[in-house]
Amino acid sequence: MSSTPPDPPQDDDAQRSYPRYPNSNPYSSPEQGPVSDETQPLQASQPAQPASSQPASSQPAQPTDAPPATGGAEPTVQLPTGAAPYDASTYQPAPHTTAYGEAASPTAVATAPAPSRRRRVPFAAAVVATSLVVGAAAGFGGAAAWSVLGDDDDSAGSASTSQVVQSDDTDSSTIEQVASKVLPSVVMIEVTGSSESGSGSGIILSSDGEILTNNHVVEVAGDNGTITIDFNDGSHAQATVVGTDPLTDTAVVKAEGVSGLTPADIGVSSDLKVGEGVVAVGSPYGLDATVTSGIVSALERPVDVGSDDQGNATVYPAIQTDAAINPGNSGGPLVDLEGNVVGINASIQTASSSSAYGTTEEGGSIGLGFAIPIDEVWPVIQQMIKGETPTHAKLGISVSDVQDSTSSVDGAQVQSVNDGSTAGEAGLKAGDVITKVDDTQITSADSLVATIRSYRPGDQVTITYERDGTEGTATLTLDSDGDDSGS
Repeated sequence: MSSTPPDPPQDDDAQRSYPRYPNSNPYSSPEQGPVSDETQPLQASQPAQPASSQPASSQPAQPTDAPPATGGAEPTVQLPTGAAPYDASTYQPAPHTTAYGEAASPTAVATAPAPSRRRRVPFAAAVVATSLVVGAAAGFGGAAAWSVLGDDDDSAGSASTSQVVQSDDTDSSTIEQVASKVLPSVVMIEVTGSSESGSGSGIILSSDGEILTNNHVVEVAGDNGTITIDFNDGSHAQATVVGTDPLTDTAVVKAEGVSGLTPADIGVSSDLKVGEGVVAVGSPYGLDATVTSGIVSALERPVDVGSDDQGNATVYPAIQTDAAINPGNSGGPLVDLEGNVVGINASIQTASSSSAYGTTEEGGSIGLGFAIPIDEVWPVIQQMIKGETPTHAKLGISVSDVQDSTSSVDGAQVQSVNDGSTAGEAGLKAGDVITKVDDTQITSADSLVATIRSYRPGDQVTITYERDGTEGTATLTLDSDGDDSGS
């Protein structure tokens, strides 16, 4: 997995991340089956969404009436459905809801409005409890609230560490300094579509209005919706979509008619250690400028938050944290104690309870939040800013979890190999069980997908696999889903 840190964003470059809470569940449970091309990430179910309502305050003046632009890469990697270690109800994106409404899907973390700002009531989302793949962005208008329900007794995917660390209190003066630095670079994003509306969070990438957020936050706008940016100083602006990438659940929008904004400092997520302090910022439940703190409780947690229109899985090796992330936090930043962005808040694990009336999903934080590592998506973000179609690495195979219950090997089992693919040229065959990519242990189809997505097309990797009880290795150069050949 590449560990090269991204260059700090320039005023000319847009960088974005935001939490949100949707009026309706942005994701639906994908059918699970063999994953093609890449492994399928963990699945999560979306938290219930509050019924939508209009903000109490009048609409702020809009600097531009240009409709949001649409666009985004169309991923080509297919993942095994139903093969992910987690089922649709395993993870659920945090719901986004009105400031005091019922939690919806992803929601943004927020604090009480500053005295100078108008009071806002976040859009409420319809109550929906759809199973989603873990790892999706916090819901529209908030962090994606996914309830994590693993197969059998498992409740989470394998991570780089086997033990979940509990957090200790972090010096309040440190958190105060981090908040002071980061808050001016975080926005609330309000989105209205033809049939639903909600709010999430975003990260300012450039002084002239480029903002990073989650794809699931802006997708509600569709072709004719509106996107409004609420800045930390109380000002507002209309925004249009620069680019979207469903496979990484990221998007970049551009606030119109603004200048002199404070871009966030971009950090290096590969430098994070389990137990390290982090801070989450966003607009949960429409409560803008909310700051919460915690630690990194695990790294490289395979999180599957759904799929794109073509059925390609949205999965990433998430940063797990106990910093409170709720509906509306989606798209907001997870920062280190120096105030540098190391992740994009996207989803949470929620609790569920069973009764004679069925299973109920709780939408709030239970101390298991997930953020998209900034290193993994920085190249895609730069492609969107440049107006290019995002590309992703792929192997050119279909995989599933190991089907043989008597097998002593965990990994991703190859179901088929595409003609002309790099995997086929390297000698991989149906039936092989992939157990490692370079030094990263592969324990499921989801973990393979998440790991391959952390590389870039053209990167060279060494695949370790087992065939008929014998271990083998293959060194290959990863394909691109933007290349029409092979695959």
